[in-house]
Amino acid sequence: MLQKRLRVTATLNIAGDVVATVGAFFLAWYLRFVQPVIEVTKSVPDFEPYLRMLPFILLIWPIVYYFHGLYRIRRGHSRVDEAISIVVATMLALVILTAVLTFDRLTQAGSDDPFSYSRAFFALFVASDIFLVALLRFVTRAFLRVVRRSGHNVRRILIVGAGDSGGEIAAKLVRHRELGYEVVGFLDDDPDKQASEPVSGVNVVGTLEDLEATIERYRVDQVMIALPFEAHRKILNLLDRIGNELIEIRLVPNVLQYATLRAEMEDVDGTPVINLSHVPMEGWSSLAKRTMDIGISAATMAVLLPLLPVVLVLIKLEDRGPLFYRQERMGLDGRSFMILKFRSMRIGAESATGPVWAVENDPRRTRIGAFLRRWSIDELPQLWNIFRGDMSIVGPRPERPAFVRKFRDEIPNYMLRHRVKSGLTGWAQVHGWRGNTSIRKRIQYDLYYIENWSLRLDFQILWLTLRRGLTKNAY
Repeated sequence: MLQKRLRVTATLNIAGDVVATVGAFFLAWYLRFVQPVIEVTKSVPDFEPYLRMLPFILLIWPIVYYFHGLYRIRRGHSRVDEAISIVVATMLALVILTAVLTFDRLTQAGSDDPFSYSRAFFALFVASDIFLVALLRFVTRAFLRVVRRSGHNVRRILIVGAGDSGGEIAAKLVRHRELGYEVVGFLDDDPDKQASEPVSGVNVVGTLEDLEATIERYRVDQVMIALPFEAHRKILNLLDRIGNELIEIRLVPNVLQYATLRAEMEDVDGTPVINLSHVPMEGWSSLAKRTMDIGISAATMAVLLPLLPVVLVLIKLEDRGPLFYRQERMGLDGRSFMILKFRSMRIGAESATGPVWAVENDPRRTRIGAFLRRWSIDELPQLWNIFRGDMSIVGPRPERPAFVRKFRDEIPNYMLRHRVKSGLTGWAQVHGWRGNTSIRKRIQYDLYYIENWSLRLDFQILWLTLRRGLTKNAY
């Protein structure tokens, strides 16, 4: 039933987005060429070439919106987050549309010149689309809220067990009222929980002995059982008591308390299996992220190519040593690779000490190396690692194997950061946790990134890196 409601909400959003986008397209034409808000300096073009653009828009827009998570319910996804996602996704869709149109060389009737679209039209289209999509989504939410507050299409849920699992599922159902679920209360035999404050605004309304009476009193549509493993006999007893009731029964497995990443239900030839370490960067999401990595790394390397001889000359003038420095790091699934950097330390800097952290004003740095490290220029050759597939643009920073062996036994969940590709920059780095800083804090930020990954979050991190992250603690 929950998946059905999610599909209904997603379908309404898709339909609204398509209507809004088509409306924005015709509104942009109207504002540009019929009642122009920007002066038309040339003759009004034929409408046919613009109309041929519409099928591409109707194909690209829903796909990009889907990969930006605009058709799924996400934890803590506020209206502001949704608005940002709409802006980013629409801009990305426009970039893809522009690329597609370069292969669709249209010409005006009677002219051999390539057809040129109006940039003002695209600006008006994007602005109108963002506004109309956000507006229709707001109207859709308001409509569903009004319908469900009036008592239509609302499912009443009773949660058996007011512990951690029950409290968590209640909080999520309360947070997403647009799905049309009303939590009527908890049942729990613990006297302390019966006398405690409401959990997410939901009260304990009785004990397990009151199950049948509570179902009848509140006209319950669904029972969610969220009891711990040690209450196995109670669970079997409850299933036996309500097996003949015409209500839905859901089991919230207490095993989810051990989930270290996202939990996901899988199917092995009909047998349900819970994956406790699911990461969102799989399948199409992985393809989208890899495409972004290749595109950004290739374009950036091309732009920065003139910088290479300048850095080479500066490094060579100082100590005649090599330009690049290669070092073993641990990446995806614990596999090692050789990371590439501009050399910023003296030759043989670790010959006496072995692997150690770089520190502020590290005496092992060369003069040009201090400058390169301060502005993170020494990291730029890692664009080649990204292009090769060893790393990603965004992800947890890779560590040396010696440090990994040390931290994996000292810090809980440390190895989970290796479930995804390492990154040139990351959520921890743009918040100041880089270099010789707290490993535990870095792990917290790395795991947050893995659990909440989206292309929108990647672009947010890239923006923060450019805006404030390049010189933070750059030893």
